[in-house]
Amino acid sequence: MLRSYARSLLFAGACLMPAVAIAQGPPPAVTPGPEHAVLKEDVGTWDASVEMMIPGAPASPPSKGVETNLLSCNGLCLVTDFKGEMMGAPFQGHGVSTWDPAKKKYVGNWSDSMAPGIASTEATWDAASKTMNGTMVAPDGQGGTAKMRSTVVYTPDGKRVFSMFMPGPDGKEMPTMRITYTRRK
Repeated sequence: MLRSYARSLLFAGACLMPAVAIAQGPPPAVTPGPEHAVLKEDVGTWDASVEMMIPGAPASPPSKGVETNLLSCNGLCLVTDFKGEMMGAPFQGHGVSTWDPAKKKYVGNWSDSMAPGIASTEATWDAASKTMNGTMVAPDGQGGTAKMRSTVVYTPDGKRVFSMFMPGPDGKEMPTMRITYTRRK
């Protein structure tokens, strides 16, 4: 009896919430600001050359991939799809990034075929050097998390160079990956 009454109250509250929202009117429209122009720079299809840097392992030839980026949500979000090869295996990844006005940072999520779970990202834009400086916290596959640092440098010839760094065994930061993106014409 008590459960039935609680369910009825919950149902009534759920039904009233939309009515209250309608009475108050729609929320104000969110429109892209100047920070979103940085996201717009990545829109398009990019050929990728991926270099892995594994300590103690011989350098292997770069693998290839294709990244496709589009703006979504009225220009507020950058949606990324990557397909290619990573360390000799097929690789696929998907991400969403946006500007967070409360944090005053670019935030996003990334998931791919080589890692469990979803990674969270935060980054800041340095307009003078045309560099996005970020961090990523991702599941490490062992029940914990790993924190990485990244940079994306936008070069004068229209390319983007993504570099990822992780703590090494001695605690010092070491480069682990570099992806050079060339926009398709």
